[in-house]
Amino acid sequence: MVLEEFFNQNKVLDLSFFNFENAITAAYFADSDFNISRVNTNFQQFFPMIRNIQGSPFPEVLTALGVDAETRKSFFETLEKDGKVLIPHLEVTNNGVSKVYSLLTTRTNSSDFSFLRGYQGQFIDRTQENVLRREKEQLLINEVANQRLLEEKTNRLEKISKRLASYLAPQIYESIFNDREDKSAAYSRKNLTVFFSDIVGFTELSDRLEPEVLAKIINNYLSEMSTIAMSCGGTIDKFIGDAIMVFFGDPVSRGEKEDALSAVEMAMKMQSRINELQAHWADLGIPAPMKVRMGVSTGFCTVGDFGSKLRLDYTAFGSPVNLAARLQSASPPGGVLVSEQTHKLIKQEINCSDFETMTPKGFPRPINTYLVDPEQTIAEMSSVFKIRGDRVSIDIFDSSDIAAAIEELKKLEGEIRGIIKNPKP
Repeated sequence: MVLEEFFNQNKVLDLSFFNFENAITAAYFADSDFNISRVNTNFQQFFPMIRNIQGSPFPEVLTALGVDAETRKSFFETLEKDGKVLIPHLEVTNNGVSKVYSLLTTRTNSSDFSFLRGYQGQFIDRTQENVLRREKEQLLINEVANQRLLEEKTNRLEKISKRLASYLAPQIYESIFNDREDKSAAYSRKNLTVFFSDIVGFTELSDRLEPEVLAKIINNYLSEMSTIAMSCGGTIDKFIGDAIMVFFGDPVSRGEKEDALSAVEMAMKMQSRINELQAHWADLGIPAPMKVRMGVSTGFCTVGDFGSKLRLDYTAFGSPVNLAARLQSASPPGGVLVSEQTHKLIKQEINCSDFETMTPKGFPRPINTYLVDPEQTIAEMSSVFKIRGDRVSIDIFDSSDIAAAIEELKKLEGEIRGIIKNPKP
């Protein structure tokens, strides 16, 4: 006796499919030949384009939904092998509206009812989930793109920053990029010590030397002087040809006396360094020793960004600036001439001699000037560019690239070792 003979087949199918009828998914039941026996209401709502679904072969249903042949083949092969299959992503278009579903199908078995042996499955609407996933993916893509763009802009800013660093005094550069300047006060009145220098006979020298040689010498000179200026805490205002303007007291001041001492000590170190470089410049082709005049003056100046909208210079204006330039012109070659105000601030630490009383152009009254004693000061200063050991003395002629200088020393070390191993007869 077979149990199914006592039951109405349609009633059993309806009872078996009862839970699916109220499901939020599109559910179906197919017989063992894969012909559709039942679908729930949602199935018809999900896929209105499929008519006469009852009794339709499920492969044709998949074809009508736009499932490609490769996916259909994989679907049935997996179902045959494993008894169940999941297609995670099916995109179905109806009346121009695209939706995404996942399809889960499993084989059903019943020892009592042969008509329950077949396949049941569900189409689960993943459209909203897919939209959210795509939005998340796009956000991640945008985030990566924005991060890459940020890195590119950061790298560009770093390159620009490095280039600007070579055009600005370190103190000014730091003030700009650390945003420490008071934007409400673009100009200020400060007590500065101002320095000017100028190469004696530079015009004649530039006419006599080849452009390449002149450029090499002047660049070396300006580089060495800049290194000293920065090491002493000076703000390099500008280069005017071979002339250099440096001031102390802005944007950082250590007090008027310390600023004045730093300026004069800088000038002395510069003169000492110039003497050290004479042999090197002679090797490059300079016809005679290069002499530099220097002038130093102290007083209140107006400091700030001056110029037009197209170009600004952070510089200082005032009578101390003009006086420093006049003192430089009046200084003997190789000398450092200081004003009376500067002399009052440094005379306890640095020996100076009376030079002369003069009335510089543009000044209404005579001014006492003082010449820094080079012998006393130079003898007491140890050069950071000359290193002397028990058996070897090293002179650094170009300190603008210390890394290159170290590499050159390593190369020379190898040559010296070669000479020691293979001395010439």
